[in-house]
Amino acid sequence: MFLITGAGGFLGSGFRYLVQRFVAIYFPVSFPFATLFINVSGSLLIGIIYALGDKTNILSPELRMFLAIGICGGFTTFSTFSLDTYGLVKDGAYLYLSLYVMASVLLSIAATFAGIWIVKSL
Repeated sequence: MFLITGAGGFLGSGFRYLVQRFVAIYFPVSFPFATLFINVSGSLLIGIIYALGDKTNILSPELRMFLAIGICGGFTTFSTFSLDTYGLVKDGAYLYLSLYVMASVLLSIAATFAGIWIVKSL
């Protein structure tokens, strides 16, 4: 499973690079359209994979790992965040949902700024 997931991650990361290059060439603006497109399309894709795996026997567990964790995870980790959020909604865990969404967004942004500050401070 490790190799299957890793191979998917390799492909997903490669796809992310290609999409970012394409968008940078054809939409040279400062708004992060590439990241937005990657996050939204990756979230759509992981939702489709999850639903197909949950509703049908079309996808083997190995193929689900390759597609969802590997390709989608390599393409965008935001897709996993979106699926986790769906699970909390499905379970009716609205307090945890609110905490998870707020903490994920705010702490991730704060961590990015902190990482930049740490390196610049060296």
